[in-house]
Amino acid sequence: MTTVGEMSDLLAWGTASAYAIAFVAFAIDLSGRLGVRSVAREEVAVGAATATPTSGASTVATDVVDPAVRDTTSAGAVSEATARRAASLTSPWKAWSVSKPLGIAMSVAWMGLALHLAAIVTRGVAAGRAPWANLYEFVLVGAFFAMGVFLVVQRRWDIRFLGVIVSGLVTLAIVVALNAFHVAAAGVQPALQSYWLVIHVGIAVFATGIFTVAFAASVTQLLRESRDEGSPMLASRMWSWLDQVPTAAQLELLSFRINAVGFVLWTFTLVSGSVWAEDAWGRYWGWDPKEVWSFVIWVVYAAYLHARTTRGWSGRRAAWFVVVGYLCVLFNFTGVNILFSGKHSYSGV
Repeated sequence: MTTVGEMSDLLAWGTASAYAIAFVAFAIDLSGRLGVRSVAREEVAVGAATATPTSGASTVATDVVDPAVRDTTSAGAVSEATARRAASLTSPWKAWSVSKPLGIAMSVAWMGLALHLAAIVTRGVAAGRAPWANLYEFVLVGAFFAMGVFLVVQRRWDIRFLGVIVSGLVTLAIVVALNAFHVAAAGVQPALQSYWLVIHVGIAVFATGIFTVAFAASVTQLLRESRDEGSPMLASRMWSWLDQVPTAAQLELLSFRINAVGFVLWTFTLVSGSVWAEDAWGRYWGWDPKEVWSFVIWVVYAAYLHARTTRGWSGRRAAWFVVVGYLCVLFNFTGVNILFSGKHSYSGV
C-alpha cells in the first residue's frame, strides 16, 4: 500500500513531468517566432533616431522614465543609448501573442502547479510538520514559489516569454532534488521544532522563488541587449524571437521591481533567523556558514538596489549584479549544506 510520503514523491515526479512538457511547449512557441519582426524593435529604432541629444524632447523624456536610465554625457546632452532606453520605457508593454503551443504551455504549467501543491501538502502530512525542514523539501517548495510567482506576475504583466527559463529551472531543480537530495518524510531535531520553522524558512523559500523569476528576467535582458547591440553570437535567425520580447530597459525595470520585493523578504529572513538563533542556541549571530552566506546574499542585493537607484547603474551592470546574487542564493542552499558543517547542517544529504 502506498504511504502518504510515497504519494508525495509520485506527485513530485508528476509535477516534474508537467513542467517538462510546459518547457517543451514554451520552446516550441519560441521556435515558431523565429524570423518574425518585432514592432517594438522598430519603435525603439525610431525613438533612438528621433530623440537626438540636441533635441529638447529627449531631455524631457529622461525625466519621465526610471531614474536608473538617466545617463548624461555632458551638461544638457543625453547619450544615444539613453535616448533609446527612454523611448523603450515610454513605449507600451506589448502583449505576447498567444499561439497554440503557448496556450498548451500555460495550461500545463498551471496543472503542474496544482500537482506541485499537492506534493507539498502530502509531504507535510507525512512528516507532521511544515514541509521545508531539509534540502529536498526546500528545493521542492522553492521551485513551487518560483513557478507560482511567474504565473501570478504574468497576469499583470505578460511575461510568458520567460516561461522557457523558469519552467526549465524548476524542472531541473525538482529532478535533482528527487535524485540527489531526497530523504524520507520524518520529524525534525529539537532545534527545528518551533513556529519559527514556518516563519523563517517559509519566508526564505518564498524569497528564493521571487529571486528566480527576477533572474530569468535579467538573463533575457542580457540576451535582448546583446542582440540590439549587434552581437554576432545573437545575430542569427535562431535568436530572432528576442525581437518580440520587451526591451532591455523594460526587462531591467521588471527585474528591479521583483528583486525589491525579494530583498524585503530576505531582510526579514535574516532578522527572524537571528531571533530564532537566540531562542534556540542562546546567541543572535555566530558566523555559522549558513548565516555568513545569507548575509552575503543580503549585501549583494542591497548593493544592487543601491547602485541602481542612487548611482545610476543600469543595463548590463545591473543585470550581472542580479545574476551574481542569484548564484549566491543557489550556493547558499546547496553548496553550503553539502560542503560545510555547522548548526544548519540539517539537509539530510
